[in-house]
Amino acid sequence: MARGPVAALVSTFLLLFPACAMAQGVVPITATTVSVGPLPIELSNIGTVQAWQSVVVRTRVNGTLERVFFHEGQEVKPGDKLAEIDPRPYQAALDAAKAKKAQDEAVLANAIRDLARYASLAQQNFASRQQLDTQQALVAQTRAALEGDDAAIYAARINLGYTMITAPIPGRMGLRIVDPGNVVQTTDANGIVTIAQDHPIAVIFALPQQDIPQIHAAMTQSAKTGGRPEVDVYSSDDKTLLARGKLLTINNAIDPATGTIKLKAEFANTDNALTPGQFVQARLITKVVPDALTVPSAAVQRGVDSLFVYRVAPNDTAQAVNVKVGQDNGQVAEILSGLAKGDRVVVNGQSRLAPGTKVKVIMAKAGS
Repeated sequence: MARGPVAALVSTFLLLFPACAMAQGVVPITATTVSVGPLPIELSNIGTVQAWQSVVVRTRVNGTLERVFFHEGQEVKPGDKLAEIDPRPYQAALDAAKAKKAQDEAVLANAIRDLARYASLAQQNFASRQQLDTQQALVAQTRAALEGDDAAIYAARINLGYTMITAPIPGRMGLRIVDPGNVVQTTDANGIVTIAQDHPIAVIFALPQQDIPQIHAAMTQSAKTGGRPEVDVYSSDDKTLLARGKLLTINNAIDPATGTIKLKAEFANTDNALTPGQFVQARLITKVVPDALTVPSAAVQRGVDSLFVYRVAPNDTAQAVNVKVGQDNGQVAEILSGLAKGDRVVVNGQSRLAPGTKVKVIMAKAGS
């Protein structure tokens, strides 16, 4: 039956001014019911988003930055043109190496003809053996010079190719560090631009060393079905789910300074919810309890020597019930003992309660 405007006004008044209700022996509270359902068992800690691959694009040759072919923030593929260094000095070096080779080829051809003449004269004793050996050495020397010319041409071609800078990995371009017209050098520490691959993307987080057996057990169980343990990442305030991915690997050593071990998780990041350098809350799901009793974390109170909740009895009085809590992620707490499915528990207003206090449910959460 719908409440009239007077009843609604009274309820609002009692909610805003609970002292009036207490004066009448009734305390307004917010309540919900104990739920039963699947509960992921999680290991959680702060993590950092990391690019799958990251490259600082630097020049391999010195020269003037002539042109850039990318836009800041652009997605690129391996081999895409990024920038061009003035190629003219390196083209000239290549031309000089080719000319040197042509010169040495002419010298070799003449030396081979002279060697043939000396060999013929030596057979007729018109040339000495020493002259023949000297000419043979000249031919070998010129052939070696040609091999050096080939190496010089190859190196000049490489340097000329380096004047066109291409993307080594797929990813998104960062902010341009150097503008066209500036002279760039191979020793420049900052490079020209950075590329960060964020599809997929990784999250690095650490967990205490005592959790390692639980982590390995989860990895072993998932491997039986050809999968990997699931990792959820939330915003830094741990309220908004950003992405769901898979645990990629666990580090091979514990950090002795902190007693923790690093883990790396992989995320597709198709919606670009994750950005390299971003702080997130990472939750590794080690298993799922199929029929867990759960209540909001706000319902659980800490007593002198135990945890307890206020249960709303059928006669609308508050009862303090000791409970044993399993996992509590700050939002949902697993109840191992002390409550049953359907019990009503107080989630707001506990500070005004004592065992036996008469209560009135002013607001009820979903499931109550």
